[in-house]
Amino acid sequence: MAGSPTARRRRLSIELKKLREKSALTCAQVGEALDWSGSKVNRMETGSGRVQPSDIDALCRFYDTSDELREFLKSLARDAKTRGWWQVHGAGVPEWFNIYIGLEQDASTLRQYQCEVLPGLMQTKAYARELHTTGAHMSAEDIDRAVRVRLERQEMLSRPDSPDAWFIVHEGAVRNVIGDRETMREQLERILETTELPSVTLQVLTFDSGTYPATGSFTMLGFPAPEDPDLVYRDGITDAVYLEGEHHVREYTRAFDGLRAAALSPQRSAQLIKSVVKEYSR
Repeated sequence: MAGSPTARRRRLSIELKKLREKSALTCAQVGEALDWSGSKVNRMETGSGRVQPSDIDALCRFYDTSDELREFLKSLARDAKTRGWWQVHGAGVPEWFNIYIGLEQDASTLRQYQCEVLPGLMQTKAYARELHTTGAHMSAEDIDRAVRVRLERQEMLSRPDSPDAWFIVHEGAVRNVIGDRETMREQLERILETTELPSVTLQVLTFDSGTYPATGSFTMLGFPAPEDPDLVYRDGITDAVYLEGEHHVREYTRAFDGLRAAALSPQRSAQLIKSVVKEYSR
């Protein structure tokens, strides 16, 4: 069972929706039967509202579930209230990104395309600090918190149960100087170090790759339990979008496969990065 509070909340929402759909009822119908509003039922099924153990008891009686399922759902509801390690950093981590980190912590596969900056899970402290200093109006304290969270997230790639992580980065992200040349040299050396981890693969999409199927950066997360469907994550300056439908996941999977085919092989990608490191070392 997924471990982070975010993943447990998501699993709970999925299970509650499955129970309602199995009963062929609408949210409004369930709400009316329990003297709730239909919007309360909807919030439970979308993870946008807290679910109390008493709510689980009422729903399970209504759906006539087994005692085992009721206790399982109640345990999910209880655990979903706990805070993840990344949530103690306050404004250093936006609420919409808190959700992503929680899901990332439980992912078994990670597929990411970055067209402007290098992957956060591979960034050095100096590179990450430069991005946060330039890209957002944050206090020095919140910048410190944001950078700390980014570096702590990277530990997942070294865990015994690390996700199978595949990164594709555009050559522009490799050559775009963030900070200064020394910062970039150290950053690219970190990229090369990280790709030596057994669970990590990286490819570079070069300037002359031709037409490729993508219109911006995105991440796809897969999870070990079949009950937890894959999702696509895309973020912006002030918010993020989570796409979970089969159509979305299928199309983004096709796009990632197309990017993978157009990019250099992992070996040639490493050679290109090494050549850029030499340029920054002069």
